[in-house]
Amino acid sequence: MERDLQVDTDQLGRFSRALRESLTSLATARRALEQARADQLGTRELDEACDGFQERWKHGADQLGVRITAVHDGVALSREGYAQLNRALADAFRTVGRG
Repeated sequence: MERDLQVDTDQLGRFSRALRESLTSLATARRALEQARADQLGTRELDEACDGFQERWKHGADQLGVRITAVHDGVALSREGYAQLNRALADAFRTVGRG
Protein backbone atom coordinates (compact mmCIF):
# COMPACT_ATOMS: atom_id res chain seq x y z
CA MET A 1 0.00 0.00 0.00
CA GLU A 2 2.80 2.41 0.92
CA ARG A 3 4.39 2.13 -2.54
CA ASP A 4 1.07 2.94 -4.23
CA LEU A 5 1.04 6.33 -2.52
CA GLN A 6 4.62 7.36 -3.30
CA VAL A 7 5.67 10.00 -5.80
CA ASP A 8 8.76 9.20 -7.86
CA THR A 9 11.04 11.93 -6.53
CA ASP A 10 13.95 10.57 -8.57
CA GLN A 11 11.95 11.30 -11.73
CA LEU A 12 11.27 14.84 -10.49
CA GLY A 13 15.00 15.21 -9.86
CA ARG A 14 15.81 14.09 -13.41
CA PHE A 15 13.24 16.52 -14.80
CA SER A 16 14.72 19.33 -12.72
CA ARG A 17 18.22 18.55 -14.03
CA ALA A 18 16.90 18.45 -17.62
CA LEU A 19 15.39 21.91 -17.16
CA ARG A 20 18.66 23.25 -15.77
CA GLU A 21 20.56 21.70 -18.70
CA SER A 22 18.15 23.28 -21.19
CA LEU A 23 18.94 26.70 -19.71
CA THR A 24 22.64 26.04 -20.14
CA SER A 25 22.12 24.89 -23.74
CA LEU A 26 20.04 27.94 -24.58
CA ALA A 27 22.63 30.30 -23.11
CA THR A 28 25.49 28.50 -24.89
CA ALA A 29 23.74 28.64 -28.26
CA ARG A 30 22.94 32.33 -27.90
CA ARG A 31 26.51 33.19 -26.88
CA ALA A 32 27.91 31.25 -29.82
CA LEU A 33 25.58 33.03 -32.21
CA GLU A 34 26.42 36.43 -30.72
CA GLN A 35 30.13 35.82 -31.19
CA ALA A 36 29.90 34.48 -34.73
CA ARG A 37 31.10 36.97 -37.31
CA ALA A 38 30.88 37.20 -41.08
CA ASP A 39 34.26 35.66 -41.73
CA GLN A 40 33.22 32.65 -39.64
CA LEU A 41 29.73 32.01 -40.99
CA GLY A 42 30.06 32.44 -44.70
CA THR A 43 27.61 34.31 -46.84
CA ARG A 44 26.21 37.77 -46.23
CA GLU A 45 22.69 36.31 -46.27
CA LEU A 46 23.57 33.85 -43.53
CA ASP A 47 25.16 36.64 -41.48
CA GLU A 48 22.04 38.78 -41.88
CA ALA A 49 19.78 35.87 -40.98
CA CYS A 50 21.78 35.19 -37.80
CA ASP A 51 21.76 38.86 -36.84
CA GLY A 52 18.02 39.04 -37.51
CA PHE A 53 17.41 35.96 -35.42
CA GLN A 54 19.40 37.47 -32.56
CA GLU A 55 17.43 40.71 -32.72
CA ARG A 56 14.01 39.03 -32.95
CA TRP A 57 14.61 36.31 -30.38
CA LYS A 58 16.75 37.97 -27.70
CA HIS A 59 13.79 39.08 -25.60
CA GLY A 60 11.92 35.83 -26.21
CA ALA A 61 14.94 33.72 -25.29
CA ASP A 62 15.46 35.78 -22.15
CA GLN A 63 11.81 35.32 -21.19
CA LEU A 64 12.00 31.61 -21.93
CA GLY A 65 14.98 31.40 -19.60
CA VAL A 66 13.03 33.17 -16.86
CA ARG A 67 10.09 30.81 -17.26
CA ILE A 68 12.27 27.68 -17.37
CA THR A 69 13.97 28.86 -14.19
CA ALA A 70 10.58 29.33 -12.50
CA VAL A 71 9.44 25.84 -13.56
CA HIS A 72 12.77 24.37 -12.42
CA ASP A 73 12.41 26.03 -9.01
CA GLY A 74 8.82 24.81 -8.69
CA VAL A 75 9.77 21.24 -9.62
CA ALA A 76 12.64 21.28 -7.13
CA LEU A 77 10.33 22.57 -4.41
CA SER A 78 7.69 19.97 -5.29
CA ARG A 79 10.31 17.22 -5.24
CA GLU A 80 11.35 18.18 -1.72
CA GLY A 81 7.73 18.39 -0.59
CA TYR A 82 6.93 14.97 -2.03
CA ALA A 83 10.07 13.49 -0.48
CA GLN A 84 8.94 14.77 2.92
CA LEU A 85 5.44 13.42 2.30
CA ASN A 86 6.82 10.03 1.25
CA ARG A 87 8.88 9.84 4.45
CA ALA A 88 5.88 10.84 6.58
CA LEU A 89 3.64 8.25 4.91
CA ALA A 90 6.26 5.52 5.34
CA ASP A 91 6.58 6.43 9.02
CA ALA A 92 2.80 6.44 9.44
CA PHE A 93 2.43 3.00 7.82
CA ARG A 94 5.21 1.62 10.01
CA THR A 95 3.50 3.03 13.09
CA VAL A 96 0.14 1.56 12.10
CA GLY A 97 1.80 -1.77 11.32
CA ARG A 98 3.31 -1.92 14.79
CA GLY A 99 0.12 -0.86 16.54
